[in-house]
Amino acid sequence: MERLKERINTLRAEADAASARAEQAEAQLKKLIETQLDREQETLSFQKKIQLLEEQLEKAEQKLVESKASNEETQDHRSLNDNLGKKLSMVEEKLEETENKLKETIERLREIDLKAEQSERKVQQLESEKVTLENKFVSSMLLSFSIGCILISSLHE
Repeated sequence: MERLKERINTLRAEADAASARAEQAEAQLKKLIETQLDREQETLSFQKKIQLLEEQLEKAEQKLVESKASNEETQDHRSLNDNLGKKLSMVEEKLEETENKLKETIERLREIDLKAEQSERKVQQLESEKVTLENKFVSSMLLSFSIGCILISSLHE
């Protein structure tokens, strides 16, 4: 019976030790579960941060693409502006040349008009002289004819 008591005491000691180990294992399990929950919370937090950072990165990349496009557009506009400036400069030079030619042509036309007026006056003057000379000629012819008729009639008398 002593053996049985010893055996019961041994079994109790083993049961107490097993119970203590079980409580210790449960405490460790509880700690591990809490640690796991904390890690899961950290993981979720990190995942949210990663998602936010990825969204920010995507937005930044989109802005970069837009900025590059805008920059290219600006460069295209500058290039176009430079080309248009050169064309405008060329057109202004041609306009200036054309205006100078127009002024020269107008001056020549004035000179030609003046010469034409002078020529018309000269023509009128010459026509007037011609009429005068024709009248004098006709008068002198009539006078000559009259004198001839008088001479002939005085000779016949």
